[in-house]
Amino acid sequence: MQLRIPGPTPCPEEVLQAQTRQMINHRGKDFAELIVRLTQQLKTFFQTTNDIYILTGSGTGGLEAAVVNTLSPGDKVLGISIGSFGDRFAEIARQYGADVNRIDFEWGTAADPDKVKQVLKKDGPFRAVLVTHNETSTGVTNDLAEISKVVKETDSLLLVDGVSSVGSIDLPVDRWQCDVVITGSQKGWMTPPGLTMLSMSQDAWRAFEQAKMPRFYWDLGKARRFLEEKKQTPWTPAISTLYALGIGMDMMEKETLPKIIERHTRTGAAARAAVKSLGLTLFAEEAHASNTVTAINGPQGVDVKKMLQLMREEYGVVLSGGQSRLEGKIFRIGHLGWVSEADIEEVKRVLQSALARVAPTRSAA
Repeated sequence: MQLRIPGPTPCPEEVLQAQTRQMINHRGKDFAELIVRLTQQLKTFFQTTNDIYILTGSGTGGLEAAVVNTLSPGDKVLGISIGSFGDRFAEIARQYGADVNRIDFEWGTAADPDKVKQVLKKDGPFRAVLVTHNETSTGVTNDLAEISKVVKETDSLLLVDGVSSVGSIDLPVDRWQCDVVITGSQKGWMTPPGLTMLSMSQDAWRAFEQAKMPRFYWDLGKARRFLEEKKQTPWTPAISTLYALGIGMDMMEKETLPKIIERHTRTGAAARAAVKSLGLTLFAEEAHASNTVTAINGPQGVDVKKMLQLMREEYGVVLSGGQSRLEGKIFRIGHLGWVSEADIEEVKRVLQSALARVAPTRSAA
């Protein structure tokens, strides 16, 4: 089975085997050594000296942790959205009582930093700005470097959904002055679902001291105290997934982050070239097309769901359909984590065969 969705992503055999190890005492010496080592390794891939925490949960849990640990009900927040996950980030803040102002961009396009700057000046000040670095629902990567510049001209915190970018696409947390950045184990880390990892800047910690949103499981104050004082997590961790993450990061360290980013750049370009060679069109504007997921417009007259079913059931290649308003209109190829150009070539071959079977035939003249 060739799994090519934006997550969960395929895992190397070594990573899967790591999960078969026997359990250890999560309040003992072995676990302390494990969590300290993994936390330190993550700083390389986040490109940060900020504090990092590994929490048991999904990427969405990490987004919720970012919100509840830095904001209070009534805080004015700017949510930048270019797709489904930008909408989700803003909705989490709204559910917890933040006064969320939305700036929405057409799906398939990237956020315009100049327009963000205008809103910051016209409608601010904002306590925080929420932004998705890499929007998997549309296959678009925002220009986070430029967005950060305009945000940091103000006193706003910058909270970044880096779930599908950290460790795959360049995201230098410190250089871009990101206050909270979140990722998930099932994306570029070649690890099964179950962990969310996030970084906290000193400004984020200062905001934490004032934040009044309710929190218990996602309380990063507890996470900080347990890690610093006991080398533990406050709650029972996903030990097996931590084993797997350790092997995944060992493999990533061996490859090195610059080469990982370069590989994703190549596979992203290969995916876009493959799509266009088959006469298909990209959903995302190519200047901001993602290197971890490619979104493709459904061919005219083709039932996208049936095409994906055919690829899955008869060819063993699994792609994703569209989300929300894009359901049935686009499909997506995930190419992050354990992926190569050869994998993209296999997807192209199968997609070509499937299209030949589902494309409408033209009636004779």
